[in-house]
Amino acid sequence: MRVAMIGTGYVGLVSGACFADFGHVVTCIDKDPSKIARLEQGEIPIFEPGLDDLVETNVREGRLSFTLDGADAIRKADAVFIAVGTPSRRGDGHADLSYVYAAAEEIASLIEGFTVVVTKSTVPVGTGDEVEAIIRKTNPNADFAVVSNPEFLREGAAIGDFKRPDRVVIGVNDMKGDVGTRASTVMSELYRPLNLNESPLLFVNRRTSELIKYAANAFLAMKITFINEMADLCEAVGADVQQVARGIGLDKRIGSKFLHAGPGYGGSCFPKDTIALVRTAQQHGAPTRLIETTVEVNDSRKKAMAGRVEKTLGTSVANKTIGLLGLTFKPNTDDMRDAPSLDIAPALIAAGARVQAFDPEGMHEAAKLLDGVEMKSDAYEAVLGADAVVIVTEWDRFRALDLDRVKLLMKQPVMIDLRNIYRPEDMRAKGFRYSGIGRG
Repeated sequence: MRVAMIGTGYVGLVSGACFADFGHVVTCIDKDPSKIARLEQGEIPIFEPGLDDLVETNVREGRLSFTLDGADAIRKADAVFIAVGTPSRRGDGHADLSYVYAAAEEIASLIEGFTVVVTKSTVPVGTGDEVEAIIRKTNPNADFAVVSNPEFLREGAAIGDFKRPDRVVIGVNDMKGDVGTRASTVMSELYRPLNLNESPLLFVNRRTSELIKYAANAFLAMKITFINEMADLCEAVGADVQQVARGIGLDKRIGSKFLHAGPGYGGSCFPKDTIALVRTAQQHGAPTRLIETTVEVNDSRKKAMAGRVEKTLGTSVANKTIGLLGLTFKPNTDDMRDAPSLDIAPALIAAGARVQAFDPEGMHEAAKLLDGVEMKSDAYEAVLGADAVVIVTEWDRFRALDLDRVKLLMKQPVMIDLRNIYRPEDMRAKGFRYSGIGRG
């Protein structure tokens, strides 16, 4: 099948490359000349394990291409995916849908023959209705269907998530009618390779599909926030949050995933999607109190993390050197969006500390966002002369540091482990003053 993918950001590029690897012919379209130029030269603008090889293979075999002018690709496409950004709108937190609607207008004038227009971007309930109305108004004679197909890709594991998903949600209106049947047939054929893995295609109506994406992210955000609050309680009563998490996670009704206490969630999805869902619910007179509280608790948690450094040191951080290990919101990505480090580092600097940091992939992006932070070449340079080291992101390379070397390089051996990657007894045996999360 022929696929046009509008947007070469994280979702568009990963999805386009994976569809091409399934055997479809994919054209990825973007308005950014520098991004397209880099992709045509084989440079991947984001860090995602395995993506560079996947793109290179499918470009070489003629199934994947990139362009600024997508008119021809859209005209020939069986399916046109809208995979543009939907950031939080300034002022009210609603999802900014301007890029989605602009893409719909562009698609409308180019439709030739039956075309499935697929919203891959995360969009609020009812967006598909508006996309359909825009296309119908622009091109009344167009033969098309608008389908919702939300993404569930985890940064750092996106290719595996796409090829071996828990589910593929497809929102099609009037599934028993002619247009709905034809749209369902196209979507089933696009994802046919997944049938080999017995991956379920879940067909629902369009508004249900749009809400599933937000509901899933909000639930996971609540789960993270719940265990973070349990961590605070563990510290107060002398319990161990990791054992609490294991004890409740073994209950199959709860499950062990997303029960890792830390400095608060960040990234490209949870922060903006929870706020957008709150705003949508308020707009429709059905407020989501649990999610509202989750947003508030998470925001305050990230802001409070710098205080843990002073608490562990037992003194002000003024004129102290603090080393940060990890800056991205999670490992195996260069994504800095809503990362806890964006709250922690400025708070330390505002309190008078000198902050030096290292991240394996995120320093280029971090340097644009963190004024006053000295970027270092590796973990050991980041701890050199430090009064305390803070593990902010749980990159694998930070899990097996030469602790004897770290201790020698530091001014004093103090570690604040916001990801609980070390055992307190081991750190004490090495002579460190150690503080984790939720380990009373």
